Amino acid sequence: MTNIYLAALYSFEGFGTARVKLLIDYFGGAKEAWNSDADALIDVGINKELVGKFISYRNAFDFDFFLSILKKEKINLVSINDPDYPENLKGLDDAPLVLYYKGKLSKNDINSVAIVGSRRMTSYGRDVTQKIASELASFGIAIVSGLAFGVDMTAHESALDAGGKCIAVLASGVNVVTPYSNRWLGSKIIEAGGVIISEYPPNTKAKKHYFPYRNRIISGLSKAVIVVEGRIKSGTIHTANHAASQGRSVFAVPGQILSVMSEAPHYLIKNGAKLFTSVSDVLDELNLQLRVDRDKISEFAPADDLERLISDILDCPKHVDEIRRRTGLKISEISAKLTVMEIKGIVKNLGGGIYRRN
Repeated sequence: MTNIYLAALYSFEGFGTARVKLLIDYFGGAKEAWNSDADALIDVGINKELVGKFISYRNAFDFDFFLSILKKEKINLVSINDPDYPENLKGLDDAPLVLYYKGKLSKNDINSVAIVGSRRMTSYGRDVTQKIASELASFGIAIVSGLAFGVDMTAHESALDAGGKCIAVLASGVNVVTPYSNRWLGSKIIEAGGVIISEYPPNTKAKKHYFPYRNRIISGLSKAVIVVEGRIKSGTIHTANHAASQGRSVFAVPGQILSVMSEAPHYLIKNGAKLFTSVSDVLDELNLQLRVDRDKISEFAPADDLERLISDILDCPKHVDEIRRRTGLKISEISAKLTVMEIKGIVKNLGGGIYRRN
C-alpha cells in the first residue's frame, strides 16, 4: 500500500498536519521521514523529548497488524495525494493528509451541506433540522454532520428517511463509533450509500480535544454550513469559525430569544452569518452545477407516485396535516416533497401549512 508510511507518520499524535508536511518535504518522502534517525529529526528542529516519543511509537508500530485491521474492519484509506480524495478538502491549509472511511466516497458530493447544532436541541430545533435535512436530501444533496446526539443525529436520520445520502465525520476511528449507541445509525448511513469518515486510525477512541479537529473536516467537506442551535461556547461555534476561515458559506437559523440554545445562531447572525429562512437560501449559494440541475426540473410534471398522490389530494387547498392523514407519511417527508413540488411549480404554498395544486 503506497500510503502506508504516510498513514503511520500521520498517526503519531505528536506530529500535526503542518509538521508532517515539513518532514516529508525535508526528507524527500513519507517513508524516508518515518525511517529517519533521531539526530536527523533533532537537526530539523524537533525537540529531543518529542523525538524520543516518536522513536518509541515507531518501534511499537506493527504494519502487519495495522493492515490486518483495515482488512478485517473493511476500512478504506485515502491520502491527499490520491485522485479519489474529497475534492472539497483539497487546497485547505489544514486538510487531513490521510482519511479512513467505511462506505462510499463520491465525486458527486461536492455540493454537500453540513447541518450542525446542539446535542441538547429543543423541540423547535428538532423540527427545523428535520425540515432542512429532508428538503436538501430531496435535491440529492449529501448531508454532513458528526453522528452525535441532538442535531447531528436528527439531520442524518431525516436525510435517510427522505432517501438521501449522509457523510458522518467522527472524532474516533471509524470502527469505534462515538457515541456507541449510534452505531446502528452509522451502519444505516453506509447501507444507504453514504460514508463514515475520520482522520484517526482504526481503534482510536474519541478524546475531548479531537472534536475541534473533527469539526474542521465537517465544514471542509461542505459547500455551506447551517447552524441550527447551540451555546456560545460550543463545538457549533468552532465549526462555524472553521467554515468561515475555509471560505464556506455559514447560515444560522434564528431561534427563540428566550432560549439559551439560540445563543450561537444569533451571535453568528450578528457577526455576518447569513440568515436562514428556507432551503432556497442555501441552494442559491451553491455552485453553478447545482443550479443547472435545478433548471432541468420539468415544471408542472409530478416525477413519482408520491408527487402524483399529493397533487391529487390538493385538488383544493388543504393543510399538511390532511396530507399526512391521507398518505400516512411523516410531516418531515411531506414538507420535503412539498418544497420540491413548489419549486417545480406543481403546488403553491398559501401560508400557515396550507397548499393547493397549481
